[in-house]
Amino acid sequence: MAATGEEQQGTKAYYVSTPIYYVNDAPHLGHAYTTVAGDVLTRWHRQRGEKVWYLTGTDEHGQKIMRTAEAHGVTPQEWCDKLVEEAWKPLWEHLEIANDDFIRTTEKRHTDRVQEFVQDLYDKGEIYQGGYEGPYCVGCEEYKTPGELLDGEGEYAGLKLCPIHKTPVEMLKEENYFFKLSEYGPKLLEFYEANPGFVQPESARNEVLSFVRQGLNDLSISRSTFDWGVRVPWDDKHVIYVWIDALLNYATAVGYGADEQKFAGTWPADVHLVGKDILRFHAVIWPAMLMANGLPLPGKVFANGWLMVGGEKMSKSNLTGIKPQDLTDHFGVDAYRWYFLRAIQYGQDGSFSWEDFTHRYTSELANDFGNLASRVGAMTVKYFDGDLPAAPAAGPAEQVIVDGLAHAAAEADRRIGDELDFAGGIAAVFDFIKKVNLYLTEQEPWKVAKAAIPGAADAAGSPEAQARLATILYTAAEALRAVAVLLHPVMPATSQQLWTSLGAEPALGPLADQRIAEAAEWGRLPAGARVTKGAILFPRLEDPKQS
Repeated sequence: MAATGEEQQGTKAYYVSTPIYYVNDAPHLGHAYTTVAGDVLTRWHRQRGEKVWYLTGTDEHGQKIMRTAEAHGVTPQEWCDKLVEEAWKPLWEHLEIANDDFIRTTEKRHTDRVQEFVQDLYDKGEIYQGGYEGPYCVGCEEYKTPGELLDGEGEYAGLKLCPIHKTPVEMLKEENYFFKLSEYGPKLLEFYEANPGFVQPESARNEVLSFVRQGLNDLSISRSTFDWGVRVPWDDKHVIYVWIDALLNYATAVGYGADEQKFAGTWPADVHLVGKDILRFHAVIWPAMLMANGLPLPGKVFANGWLMVGGEKMSKSNLTGIKPQDLTDHFGVDAYRWYFLRAIQYGQDGSFSWEDFTHRYTSELANDFGNLASRVGAMTVKYFDGDLPAAPAAGPAEQVIVDGLAHAAAEADRRIGDELDFAGGIAAVFDFIKKVNLYLTEQEPWKVAKAAIPGAADAAGSPEAQARLATILYTAAEALRAVAVLLHPVMPATSQQLWTSLGAEPALGPLADQRIAEAAEWGRLPAGARVTKGAILFPRLEDPKQS
């Protein structure tokens, strides 16, 4: 899937990261949603021919991990190792995530560099020692301000709750080291103004601007009440605050302080994909840390919304967590990858329902896309023995398809590749699929065949009808060739299946080597390509109550 040496040489990689996920439990749909989005984005840029680096990983330090491990009777490291190897990595493999690296914050390549980074800030006078007391949410690993807290009810009556986890906060008092975050408010506001696309979507940008304009407090960057973390290098009674540790993964994973050439060819990140509940860490604390260290800032922090079930954020804590495998077992992996990016506008909250997934699968995948591929393959085999004919009778109807493809390809490239509007980009491709279906309905190749095929209605076979039938089927097959390229980042296995059934690989090469810019170049699929029926792309769904 890599670009050619000529395309890559001397260029910085298009670098995308997901958050590194807490390993206090197995991944759920929310984790998979962000990771699939990053995978589609980076696959798209690879398909453009760009050099790409896609990073994901796990956050393994902090009090929450320590308590979870204790509750299970194992050490924190044992717990992390088990979850990473038995839950996180297998799921990414199952979902066809093509990440270039998987960083774990317990790895030496990370912990050593974290200590160096923090030591550098300390030596520059950016860190000082002080005390702090305040409400702390272990789930967020974050001090909360009194104004953020909720009043508890029922079993939590009289207590103050974290607004995200809806669990009581703890009053924490300790001597810590602090980063002079308060001094970076004006610098951050100046940076946001000069780079209006840094925080997206617009609602997230507005939230960050409002937060910073209220004034920033210095940030506690160490803890002394527990020891599961990276040691502060000048004071081993403290461990580095888990968020400072975690944010640095984006730099340590690409060679910060260890591989100058790799770092120069990758840094800074082009896009940090984050959940909106961790936006402030990435859009305020992270850029301030980089400013203090003198490193270039990322190009964009894009906050996706929450997946909702029954109006509740999907998470383990409120029992709405659903395993991705529950859905892939029923709908398939490619349909899973497609659905969440197609049905939910990236950057906004979105509701999931089994019924909506079933409806979209049946309507768009099975009826529109899958049926089109099946019909074209079957008719080409039936009428031309599987040898794709040339198109000698192209006219205005075919030009509508040619123009429609050019529009769909450009629209999808802009929306997905540049704007992270996955729903809009996928919709553009499926609008084109509908256009091709309409073309077949209007041109009625099955009726044209009666006059075209010797031994049918016209015993000799009409040359005009033969030319028309050939043109219709070539047009539909060539349209599907382009669709396979455009949907490959979203549905890699399905697109490969279609590519193979069109006989495209012997003539055009591997699907992964096809470029987005070439998708709309009409006529690339050569006459004579061996078309086969192939397996049904999207089989009929079984009733889960009966399976």
